[in-house]
Order: sequence, then C-alpha cells, then structure tokens
Amino acid sequence: MKNFETVLALAGVCQSAALVQQIARKGQADQGAFETSIKSIVITAPDHTEEVFGSFDKLKLGFTIVSNQLGNKSKKKDAEITRYIANILGLERKLAKKPQKFSELAQRIEQIQRQELHYSLFDSNMLANLASVYVDVITPIGPRIQVSGNPENLKQQHVQNKVRACLLAGVRAAVLWRQTGGKRRHILLNRSSILKTAELALEKISHI
Repeated sequence: MKNFETVLALAGVCQSAALVQQIARKGQADQGAFETSIKSIVITAPDHTEEVFGSFDKLKLGFTIVSNQLGNKSKKKDAEITRYIANILGLERKLAKKPQKFSELAQRIEQIQRQELHYSLFDSNMLANLASVYVDVITPIGPRIQVSGNPENLKQQHVQNKVRACLLAGVRAAVLWRQTGGKRRHILLNRSSILKTAELALEKISHI
C-alpha cells in the first residue's frame, strides 16, 4: 500500500529526529532504534520500502512520534522534534535540487558500504565517517540544524558524530519519503490518514 510506504518513510524521519534529541540530551539513545536508523543509510537498493528499515516494527519510536505530533490528544506536542523534522525535510528538498551533491552523497555512501565489509557500522571510526559525510555533503546545502541538548554532552566528539549520523539517517529517510510520493503539504492535508496508518502500525507492533 503506497500510503503505508509513505508513512513508513515519514516514521523513519521522525525516528531520526527523536534519536537526535535523545543523544543530545543524554549522550545515548534507544539502541534498537539507533541501529535501525543508522543501518538504513547503507540500504540503497531495497526490493521494497520496508527493507530499508529491516521491518516496520523497528520503527516503533518513529511511529510513536508521528502519532504524538499529529494526534488530537491534549498532550503537548514537542516543538523541538517538530523543528528537527521540518529541518531534515527542508535539507532533503535542497538536496533534491542539487544533482551534483546527490551524486556526491551516493559516492560517499558507496565508500561506507565498502568499509562495512571490514568494520562494523557502529565502530566509532565508522560513525565518524558517517558524520563526516553529513558535514561534507549535507551541511553546505544549509541552513545548519541547531541541535539543543546538554552542553557537556554536545562537546564530546563521539556524541557529535552520533548526532550527525542520525541526521544523515533522517535525510536518507526523507529521500525515501519523497520517492514514495511524500510532500510536506501532505502532512497537513492528509493528517488524519497519516495518523490512522501510524496508529494501526503501533497496534500491530504491540502484538508482535
């Protein structure tokens, strides 16, 4: 179902945004969600959308964010996460208009895929490599995403690398979102449909 694929990709963007917040505040994040998002960066030739994230249940955090941010509950929406999501989608829109940058991104990710034959994607050096892809290719497109959090955490290089790797994963999910027909106006125009799909996914996940 095309609608599910689009919401799945949006949940990928939301999961990355939530991970950025967790890492910036605490220096660490939900490990399963973190691994899913980071692995998605190097899944560049999937047979179907869900394969990018392994399976839809690995996006529980992302679907939860979609539900919280678009739901009608009186619970206060998280403005910081909304900002990260909007910024990530904005960067992807700029990237889509720069074929040369998109090509450079593809080449850099191919290098990471080759390195992955010898090293774990979660080694500190590999996370640093992913962070450098974000800094070298995505950051110059601008505007720079201002990450809020614990200043002591954000001073640490390994925390910065994790944050940037998660932002790169967010851009990857945003590319997928566009490829499955997602547009920013759809989030407002199709809010109830997106919300229903996310809540159905969470219900299925709760029974797995």
